Amino acid sequence: MKNITILLFFLLLSHFQVTAQILDPVEWSTSVEKISDTEYKLITTATIEEGWHLYSQNVPEGGPIPTTFTYNNKKNTFKLINSTEEDVGHTVNDPVFEMIIKFFEGEAIFQQQVEVTEKLTTINATVEFMVCDDSRCLPPTEIDLVFNLSSEISNSDTKSNQDVNVDDTKVNMLLYGMSVKQIQQLTNSCDNESVSNQSSAKEGGNSLWGIFGLGFLGGLLALLTPCVFPMIPLTVSFFTKKGDQNNKSGISKALLYGFFIFAVYILLSVPFHLLDSVNPDILNEISTNVWLNVIFFIIFIFFAFSFFGYYELTLPSSWTNKTTRGESTGGVLGIFFMALTLAIVSFSCTGPILGSLLAGSLTADGGAWQLTAGMAGFGVSLGLPFALFAMFPNLLNALPKSGGWLNTTKVVLGFLELALAFKFLSNADLVKHWGILKIEPFLIIWIVIFGGLALYLFGKIKFPHDSPIKKLSFVRISGAILVAAFTIYLISGFRYNEDTNTFKSLTLLSGLAPPVGYSFIYPNDCPNNLDCFKDLKEGLAYAEKVNKPIMIDFTGLACVNCRKMEEHVWPLSKIDNYLRNDYVLISLYVDDKKELPENEKIEVERINGGTRTLENYGHKWAHFQTQFFQTNSQPYYVLLSPDGKQILNQPVGYTPDENDYAKFLECGIQSFKANIKAK
Repeated sequence: MKNITILLFFLLLSHFQVTAQILDPVEWSTSVEKISDTEYKLITTATIEEGWHLYSQNVPEGGPIPTTFTYNNKKNTFKLINSTEEDVGHTVNDPVFEMIIKFFEGEAIFQQQVEVTEKLTTINATVEFMVCDDSRCLPPTEIDLVFNLSSEISNSDTKSNQDVNVDDTKVNMLLYGMSVKQIQQLTNSCDNESVSNQSSAKEGGNSLWGIFGLGFLGGLLALLTPCVFPMIPLTVSFFTKKGDQNNKSGISKALLYGFFIFAVYILLSVPFHLLDSVNPDILNEISTNVWLNVIFFIIFIFFAFSFFGYYELTLPSSWTNKTTRGESTGGVLGIFFMALTLAIVSFSCTGPILGSLLAGSLTADGGAWQLTAGMAGFGVSLGLPFALFAMFPNLLNALPKSGGWLNTTKVVLGFLELALAFKFLSNADLVKHWGILKIEPFLIIWIVIFGGLALYLFGKIKFPHDSPIKKLSFVRISGAILVAAFTIYLISGFRYNEDTNTFKSLTLLSGLAPPVGYSFIYPNDCPNNLDCFKDLKEGLAYAEKVNKPIMIDFTGLACVNCRKMEEHVWPLSKIDNYLRNDYVLISLYVDDKKELPENEKIEVERINGGTRTLENYGHKWAHFQTQFFQTNSQPYYVLLSPDGKQILNQPVGYTPDENDYAKFLECGIQSFKANIKAK
C-alpha cells in the first residue's frame, strides 16, 4: 500500500510538470525479421531519453505499471509463439517503490515470434507503458504499433504523444465526405450573435459554481452522519483545551485543521487533471464506458446497503494506523495528518457521497474542473464547522446531541444512493442500446425507491440500526411529506404529450432519467418527434437536396445538459418552428458505443498529438468535433450551409435561455439567406 501511495504522489507531482510542457521521453519503432514463409519475428524498439526509466513486462504487485504488449488478433490470422522477449535491462532494489524492479535505460528491444495462418501484410499491436525519472512518474500511456510483414524492415515510428504520419485529408474524406480545409467561417453581422456566445460562456461559469454548491451540500450531509458529527466537539475541544495557555495558538491550529480537511479533498481531484491534459476526451470516455457504469451501479448498490446498516464500509486499518502515527510529529505536519485521519476514519459515511460526486462530475461536461469544484465544495463544508466552532467554542452548546437522527440521515442517503445506482445502469443501457431500462421501467423503479423512503420516514419501514420511534418529529414528518410529493411527481411522468407523441418530460429529471423518446410505449428516435439524421453524410445529402441550412447537434446519450436542451428548450414554439421547418437536424452522439464497419476502423490523429483507432460511432463523431471545430464539449451546436462547407455563425454550447437560443438560430438563417443573395 505504501508503494501505491508513493506512485500516486509522483503522479500528482507530475501534473504540475506536465501542464507546463508535454513530456514525451519514449520513442517507439517497429521492424520485422522474416524467419520462414509463415514465421516472423516482430521487433519493437523503445528509445528512451536520458534520465528516464521504462519498466519491464514483469513488475511485482504494488509497483509501477509494467510494459504490456497486446497484439490485435480478432480474426485469428496468426499465432503467438511463446511470450514477448525483452532485453536484459537493469535489476535494482528501487528505493522509491521499495522492491526489486527491472527497468531499461537508453534503449529497450522487445521481440515476439508469430506464425501466420493466413496471408497478411500487417499486424497491429498496442503497447501500454509507464516511465519515471528520479522525481516523477508520467501516467500510463498507450501507443499503437504497426508491423509490416511485406518488408523485412518496417519503420513505423510512433513517438508517444507526437504527430504521426496520418493523412488527415484522406481520412476525413473517407469518414465525413469533407476535409477541414474545405470548411470556412462566413463573416456576418448578426447583432445577437455575441449575446448567444456570452450565454454559453456564462453558463460554463455557472456550471462550476453549481457543482461547487452540490459538493457543499454533499459535505453538509456528510457532517450529519454518525461518522463525522460526533468528531466536531471532540476535535474542537482538543484544540481549545490546548489553547488554554495560548488561546490564539489553539484557534490558529483549529483553522489550519479545517484548511487541511479542504486540501485533502482538493488533492483527490488532481490526478484527473493529469488525465485530462494527456487526453482531453478521456473523462468522457470514462463517464460513458459501459462496464464502468455497470461497476458504478454495483458499487452504489453496495454503498446503499452499507448506509442501510447491513454492514460497515471501511478503509484498511493500516491506513488509519499510519496516519495516526503521523499525528505525533507535531506542528503543521501533525495537524495535516489529523485531517487525513479524519478523512480515512469517516470514509464509511463520506465514501458513498464522494463516489456520487466523482461519478456525477465525470458525467458532466467540464471534465476535471467539474470534479475540483465539487471536491472544493465538499471540503469547505466539511472543514468549515471545525474552524467556526474553534473560533466560537460557546456555539458547541447549541449543537444537537448525537442520537437516532444520525442513523436516519444515513438511511435517507442509502435510498438516494440506490436511486443513483439505476442512473448509472441507465447510462450503460443507453450507450449500448440494450433497451432494458427505458423510461417506463426507470420511472417505476424510482417510484418504488422514493415511495419506500416516504414509508421509512413515516416509520412504516425499519432497518437494523434504527432506534425505536416513540414519536415522529416535525422534521421527519415534513421530509416524509416532501418525498411523498416527489413520488407523486414521478408518477406524473406517465402523462401523454400530444405535441411530441411521447410522455411528458419532467423538469427535475432532465439528464437523470432516460430521454422520454426512449420508450417501450411511445418510441421516438429523434427528440420531440422531430425529423433528424444520425449520420453526417446522409444529412448533408438531404440538406443539399432541399437546400436548407444544417444544424449539427453534437450530443451524448448520457449528456445531462443535452437532455435539458432537448426536453425544455427545443419544444418551445419559437425554437420548435426553426428546427422543424428551417433547418436539417443532424444529431451526432459522441458516446454511442455501436461498432463502426471494418472499413472505418482506422487510425486517426488526436488534436493534441498521437493517434487513436476509431472503434465505434462515438469515437467517429468525437473525432469529427475535435478535428473540425476544436472542442469536445456537449451539447455543441454548429450551423452550416447545405453543403456543409460554410459555418453560418459562431457555434454555441449549452444555451438554456429561449431568447438567446432563438437569436442564434435566427442569425444562422440570416447568414444563409445573405450568402444565397451574394452568390
